[in-house]
Amino acid sequence: MVCNLAKHFDLEFNILKAYIRPKEEGLLILGLSGEEENYNKGINYLKKLGVIVQSLSQGIIRNSTRCTHCGVCITVCPTEALVLDTSTRKVHFYENKCIACELCLPACPLRAMEVHY
Repeated sequence: MVCNLAKHFDLEFNILKAYIRPKEEGLLILGLSGEEENYNKGINYLKKLGVIVQSLSQGIIRNSTRCTHCGVCITVCPTEALVLDTSTRKVHFYENKCIACELCLPACPLRAMEVHY
């Protein structure tokens, strides 16, 4: 299935995480890049196969009521999706940079980072 994204839709893919077991529902996190038209066709192909497609920005969220802006999460984030604003001392979460590596989840002492996929 994934190789067809490259073969038929000229998309480049990077498997970021895979939990796949026979006869069970799994989880596959892919980074996809290519022309927008081909990207949309590739996503439609996956949906026709019964794959639930979800943007990574919907997967990891920050519970702002729990976050105290301590900054522990910043040290483990490999993509700088979590950044400290030095002027306000607030941690900002840039969902578009998040690759759902989940390193922030155990790092946060207040469990302000949550996964929803």
